[in-house]
Amino acid sequence: MSTEIFSRVPRHIGVIPDGNRRWALARQLQKQDGYAHGVAPGVRLYELMVEHGVQEATFYGFTKDNTTRPAAQTAAYVAACVESVQALAQRDANILVVGKQSSVFPKELLPYTGERVRCGKGLIDINFLINYDWNWDLLQALEHRGASSKNILDLVASRGISRMDLIIRWGGRIRLSGFLPAQSVYADFYPVEAYWPDFEERHFLDALRWYQDCDVTLGG
Repeated sequence: MSTEIFSRVPRHIGVIPDGNRRWALARQLQKQDGYAHGVAPGVRLYELMVEHGVQEATFYGFTKDNTTRPAAQTAAYVAACVESVQALAQRDANILVVGKQSSVFPKELLPYTGERVRCGKGLIDINFLINYDWNWDLLQALEHRGASSKNILDLVASRGISRMDLIIRWGGRIRLSGFLPAQSVYADFYPVEAYWPDFEERHFLDALRWYQDCDVTLGG
């Protein structure tokens, strides 16, 4: 358990858990073998976020574009996403799954779509993007362009998810990869070189330390 106390804690953290396939190849495994090793890190990160008072977190599961990968890889990351959601459903979290419901969308996660599901004490809002497509997300706003609200966050398909303050991406890449474009507009971005299955507590704590000095002006 971390005893460090931070004066500034992001209200909402986005998580891009990248590097699963590269992690597997580095260990002479098949690419699809890396996804199952990303479940436990997600549970540990959830625990750390609750401990430090984070109110909301969004995990980037898989995108519509990811479904063009070989069938074995698709099956593996879908299974890992289902296991991750079900693991946190056994904890104290309010869970929402957002994504385009097609043949690849896992039926096991349908109960968590539409409305947020309170699990246990509901200590933190947890969002999962499953079969997510940023274009589909934003196009929903056009279908509601006659609505009275002028806030795009009220109109997009992911409208149950609030604006993010900090995005942490594992795997060394420095790009959003279509991650919630409306909610990421003012988010600070912190890359972690380590692959997601190699998650360590210090990665999260280093991100929080870095965030202490971020100048959050929201354009003002």
